[in-house]
Amino acid sequence: MSDLDVQIPTAFDPFAEANADNSGAGSKDYVHIRIQQRNGRKSLTTVQGLKKEFSYNKILKDLKKEFCCNGTVVQDPELGQVIQLQGDQRKNVSTFLVQGRLVGEGEQDEGNMSHGGVDVVHTPLP
Repeated sequence: MSDLDVQIPTAFDPFAEANADNSGAGSKDYVHIRIQQRNGRKSLTTVQGLKKEFSYNKILKDLKKEFCCNGTVVQDPELGQVIQLQGDQRKNVSTFLVQGRLVGEGEQDEGNMSHGGVDVVHTPLP
């Protein structure tokens, strides 16, 4: 028998370019404003992705006072701090964050996108 050169293919990652840190795709930081249906007509609005230097408790206090709803700040191991508000407050929170200059208004995407059945309003950070 003769010795054959056997080449074993290496693992190929088709998304390696998209996940690279220096690529332009997906490099923007967004504030995610989502609604989660609880039961019946009850729902929660969650806000995540705000800058870490902001005081989440002060933002929550102003949101609760402005929209007459209750809310809390939840610490998530993957997502960090997440603001939860009672009811569908997506548009209210989006305009509040833009008017308070907590997020940029230049490329605000008002279209509600669906991420696995969860409605999202993307708002870019300044």
